[in-house]
Amino acid sequence: MTEVSDRPITKGSAGHTPPKQHPASSSEPKVNVEALGEQLLGKWADYRKAARVLAADTRLHKIEGLSHTEHRKRVFEQLKILVEQKAVLRAFPKSLGGENENGGNIAGFEELVTSDPSLQIKAGVQWGLFGSAVMHLGSEEHHKAWLPGIMSLETPGCFAMTEIGHGSDVASIATTATYDEATQEFVINTPFRAAWKEFIGNAAVDGLAAVVFAQLITKGVNHGVHAFYVNLRDPETKEFLPGIGGEDDGIKGGLNGIDNGRLHFDHVRIPRTNLLNRYGDVNEAGEYSSTIESPGRRFFTMLGTLVQGRVSLDGAAVTATKIALKTAIQYATERRQFNASSPTEEEVLLDYQRHQRRLFTRLATTYAASFAHEELLEKFDGVFSGRTDTDADREDLETLAAALKPLSTWHALDTLQECREACGGAGFLAENRFGSLRADLDIYATFEGDNTVLLQLVAKRLLGDYAKEFRNVDFGVLARYAVGQATDLAVNRTGLRQVAQFVADTGLAQKSANALRSEEGQRALLTDRVQSMVAEVGSALRGAPKLPQAKAAALFNAHQNEIIEAAKSHAELLQWEAFTRALAEVQDEGTKKVLTWVRDLFGLSLIEKNLAWYLMNGRLSMQRARTVGDYINRLLTKIRPHALDLVDAFGYGPDQLRTAVSTGAEKIRQDEAAAYFRAQRASGTAPIDEKVLIERKRREAKSKGAAK
Repeated sequence: MTEVSDRPITKGSAGHTPPKQHPASSSEPKVNVEALGEQLLGKWADYRKAARVLAADTRLHKIEGLSHTEHRKRVFEQLKILVEQKAVLRAFPKSLGGENENGGNIAGFEELVTSDPSLQIKAGVQWGLFGSAVMHLGSEEHHKAWLPGIMSLETPGCFAMTEIGHGSDVASIATTATYDEATQEFVINTPFRAAWKEFIGNAAVDGLAAVVFAQLITKGVNHGVHAFYVNLRDPETKEFLPGIGGEDDGIKGGLNGIDNGRLHFDHVRIPRTNLLNRYGDVNEAGEYSSTIESPGRRFFTMLGTLVQGRVSLDGAAVTATKIALKTAIQYATERRQFNASSPTEEEVLLDYQRHQRRLFTRLATTYAASFAHEELLEKFDGVFSGRTDTDADREDLETLAAALKPLSTWHALDTLQECREACGGAGFLAENRFGSLRADLDIYATFEGDNTVLLQLVAKRLLGDYAKEFRNVDFGVLARYAVGQATDLAVNRTGLRQVAQFVADTGLAQKSANALRSEEGQRALLTDRVQSMVAEVGSALRGAPKLPQAKAAALFNAHQNEIIEAAKSHAELLQWEAFTRALAEVQDEGTKKVLTWVRDLFGLSLIEKNLAWYLMNGRLSMQRARTVGDYINRLLTKIRPHALDLVDAFGYGPDQLRTAVSTGAEKIRQDEAAAYFRAQRASGTAPIDEKVLIERKRREAKSKGAAK
């Protein structure tokens, strides 16, 4: 396998940075790496630091090349180390040895992705899903009965929600839990193959118990999805209990340290008290009661207590992205290729504009995602600590997590692939982790909520908020709004606004760039896109509630793509706003200036990505649109001297990176080659390049001809 970036070092190699690119000079702003690093660590910096120390423990590191059976055994043993270190138990009650620390627990948990994503996710299954479901959906009696065993790993468990036939559509799952008044038991049953629980972590080998989600039926009434504690295996023999069966999912595309499997239940009886009854209960007589009257609201409240999975995936994806960028940018400052500007010195990869485009735009997005995640984590901690636990806060948390998790997980996969390619053939080696991390994180895009489905949830919230604005207004207000919308569209689409913009620009590209790079200008463009897209879809769907179900569904489906695009734009705006708020907190002026360039790069990259929309909808003139790419290129040049500082601020050292190309070995090789050719040239014994000889003969012939 041969790639251009892996060609042997040529005769022209040298160990000096070409003069066209320089580190930050004394007159340029400088990044305070330590202060920026502390800001990136966020509110729970101490928890993150402690987790990084633990993640450096070689006992927790992934060993490439293990069989999936060996990998599973290793990861299960690693869970015991986490228990010994009390590394993932902080969110549990103090009465049981926890700390009631929700935000810090997630912050530390996210760092485990640097050790082995399989370890992180298996720990998440055990304590973040299985244990968390018991804690947040169960009563105090349930806590006392089951949490100690869950916390100590005496009871490895499963979170059995997803079914083969209903992935993201949890409300429609087919597993039933029917109450039998005569025995005061629930009967758990999967009535057909598509109702089997699928992709369940710990199900294939290790799980002794599970929280099973099923339709609660009593007295002939289905009260919707509820959670039940079900014992799965005999603790001694590890064999399934009567009526319970399962299959091993086998080897997967990644995360093979987790024993995912399928579960099915054939009229399995459990005590009535095994219903996790915080939000819904059944008494001995079979009478159902709930503190939440609305079945729909009850369902989303129960699922909302489990939002921490999405929060932690958002953060873990950002962490993996930081590892990839630190590795690729470090390598790009050392690896040299092609004599572009010097007959003897090759260029450092990071001095090529396209290489900067590939890495710096993703670096900017990673900063935006990191700051947005910190805000999401604070919102999560506020809700789960009880400080800000209102219906509105929970709804905001659910929407925010559903908006950010898709963007960060997609971004992680894209960045890992781009960084792999940016490191050439070296990036393909297992020792540099890109392929391994990408394979393990691939599933992040579809579990804890399929990304596209989550964005649809966000879109419905946006449309709901849009509808509320007009729910109680009179006809006159609606008429004026409609006229305003029509006028706005006419002005934008007929080009009148473009003409006005052209006059304001006075033909100067620099002035156009200044308008685009300002905070107010970027906010206006990004916000306008979201508002316009939501308003357009909202207007198109306005009559849907009055239509028959089939016609309403068809109308919604006809606009589904626009709905999801609006939600993505909204999520990107959330990231941009979080980045901008973080900028306001930076005290060091040099750091603030450099970070502002990075924020501008993020904002303008979003605008560039959607230039077609801005042009088609008259938000930008053709002249101003042409300046977007030029200004992005200028930002790349400004950011270049600070690239290493920006990735060093992530705070990951060799023990967390564990990538061969980030160790400085490439610089040693390049310096050795440069010294060799430098000495050869100085000795006068270097062979003459054939091209030089040909040129010399050509000049001599020309000189002789002129003499005649």
